[in-house]
Parts: sequence; structure tokens; C-alpha cells
Amino acid sequence: MASELGDFLRSHRERLSPEDFGFRGGGRRRTPGLRREEVATLAGISIEYLIRLEQGRDTSPSQPVLHSLAAALRLDDAERKHLVMLAMREQDSGVCRAGARPIETVAPSVTLLLQRLGPSPAVVLGPYGDLLAWNGTWTRLLAPVGLLDGPRPNLVRFVFTHPSARTLYADWDAVADAHAAQLRAAAASWHLDQRVHDLVAELSAEPEFARRWSAHQVGDEKRGATRLQHPTLGPLAVRFEILLLADHFDQRLLVWLPDDAPTDAAFTGLAGNDTDGPAASVTRLRVV
Repeated sequence: MASELGDFLRSHRERLSPEDFGFRGGGRRRTPGLRREEVATLAGISIEYLIRLEQGRDTSPSQPVLHSLAAALRLDDAERKHLVMLAMREQDSGVCRAGARPIETVAPSVTLLLQRLGPSPAVVLGPYGDLLAWNGTWTRLLAPVGLLDGPRPNLVRFVFTHPSARTLYADWDAVADAHAAQLRAAAASWHLDQRVHDLVAELSAEPEFARRWSAHQVGDEKRGATRLQHPTLGPLAVRFEILLLADHFDQRLLVWLPDDAPTDAAFTGLAGNDTDGPAASVTRLRVV
């Protein structure tokens, strides 16, 4: 039975174009992408060994083999880290937070930071996309579209299951790609937490998520831009920054910044004065 490590290697082999490596494409290729013998040659390993890896019959590749495979498959930094994490997990090396769950409490200083960010909508996310704490501007911007509905708001669930998501995100496909890739990376780190398996099982009922999940793409966005179509504010142009928090590095601070004058004015109007103080302008997830 194939392992997740084997599935990852196979899916990334199949996405590559033979012509990009100087191999002849077309012909009688039975599967897309590179053949196993081609990847084995590029990585300097035997085809028999690559077959064992892909089929899950060998789950203990050495670090040099992993680096060679990463180079052969042209993996980016996030994908390389994911490959190493999968290999460590398969080897049960004890580095994968055995029995642990992500911390969901947010430090008081981070709560204050959220409030002080002022006009910028900002939120602290857990590794699976749970909203752990957010400021008043985030509430006023996103409560009307349903993102904050329910006792445990989750950004990944919203993107793939909420009817408002495809309208809100003008570039929904790119947003969906990024969130599926982030969840894939988180699931490798926290694979012993049943909550992540339950979330993946729930979302896998959605074809758009299932297709992306089966592609084994991983990612770790730090910044970028997106366009929103808000039901009351109209079109918004946003640049975002994602910062890893020092105390709990799987918590991420997501800040949306205006990318044009109308968006700047809209965010400033949403922020208001927050005259009731920090406690009233920051919402925390109630952990149960």
C-alpha cells in the first residue's frame, strides 16, 4: 500500500513535463509527466528503489536521497520541507509532536497588537485555518459575508463550503489553491491530531477541495495580493502579510492592507474609533 510519502513523490513526478528535462514527450507514455526511470536517472538512484518508495515498501530514504529527489523533482522550499517532514514521520523519528495539538490560546501581547493595528483587518490563524482572535475591523468587514458564523470560524472551511466565498474572492481559484496547500503542509506536522483528519474528511466531500488535496501541493504563503467583491463596500484591492508568531510558530498573524485609495478609505471607515477599548475591539475564539 502506498504511503503519503510515495503519493507525494508520484504526484510531483507526474506534474513535470518531459520536454523541460530534455526527454522526448508524447509517444506511448501511459501516465503524464516523467517516467520513473527518468526521475531515477536525474536523482542518481535505481529505478527499483524509486518504485519501492512510491509504493510505500521503503519509507526510510536517507537525507542525501531526499535532497537528490527534491532536486530531480524541482521542488520549491515549502515542498522540500514537506518531503523531509513526511520522511521523518514515516521513520517515527519523534520530531512530529507526538500526541500534541496546536496551541489555541493567543498571547495577551498579540491581542493588543491586533487592536493597535487599527484600520487594517487582522486575524490570528491556527495551522488548520481556525480563527483564534481578530480585531474589530476584521469583524465589520467579514461578518456580513458569513466568515464568522458558527462557534468555531475556519477560513479553509469558509473558502470551500460557504456560498459567499466565490463571490467575495474575485480570484477564488488562486485563494483555494493556497488554502489547500497550507492545510496539506499543516496536516503533515500535526498528523496525530484527529481534528485535522476530521477537517480533511469533511472538506473532501467538496470536489474542488478533493481535487486539490489529491495533487499533494504544499505551500506557505507569506505575502501577496487579492481582490474582493464585498456585498456592501464593493470592489476592494488588498495586499496581505502573514507573520509567524514567535511563541507558537504554527499561529499566523494575517493582516490585510489596502492596495488602492478606495480600499484605504473603506478600511478606515470600518475601523471607527474603537472607543470601548481593546477588549471590545478584539474577539477571541472560545476554546472548549
